[in-house]
Amino acid sequence: MSNRIYIGLLHYPVYNKTGEVAASSITNHDLHDLARLCVTYGLNGYFVVTPLELQRKLGERLIAHWVTGPGADYNWTRKEAFKLARMASDLAEVKARIEDECGKPARLVGTSAKKMEKQVSFGEMRKRLAKETEGVWLIIFGTGWGLERGFMEREFDYLLEPIRGSGDYNHLSVRSAAAIILDRLFSVDSTDE
Repeated sequence: MSNRIYIGLLHYPVYNKTGEVAASSITNHDLHDLARLCVTYGLNGYFVVTPLELQRKLGERLIAHWVTGPGADYNWTRKEAFKLARMASDLAEVKARIEDECGKPARLVGTSAKKMEKQVSFGEMRKRLAKETEGVWLIIFGTGWGLERGFMEREFDYLLEPIRGSGDYNHLSVRSAAAIILDRLFSVDSTDE
């Protein structure tokens, strides 16, 4: 697949547990694990998005530690993963940076644990990505209790169906959800040989 594919982890606008729109905090685990997913699935980059300046500075410091600081010599696999990670203040900045890099705008694919209208299945999106090989794509994950609904409806070109388990519980960590979603979209199925 020759698509240019990026992921974004948005910390705003998300719901907090009381249903208010808020900005969530970045976490070390999210930074590490989503960067590793990018390398594992051959993606072009990973944007961690927060409007909070101190949170961006913290993220930049963590990334620098693993790419150019002492962590670069300590663990080369993290260095490779973190080379793909970047901080951004909002989705508009991410879209502009991707367009500058690729020469065309990215199509936005949103994710949500909630059932919404006009969601596409993982199979449909996988086929679209395989068919439109010259495309630029940005797959967006939210933190907190999910991205604000109006934001998703305004911004995303596509919205993926939720991950459904065998029970009613539906609150995966973003790291787990991202791993499942990226595997469903980009894995090489050994049974297809």
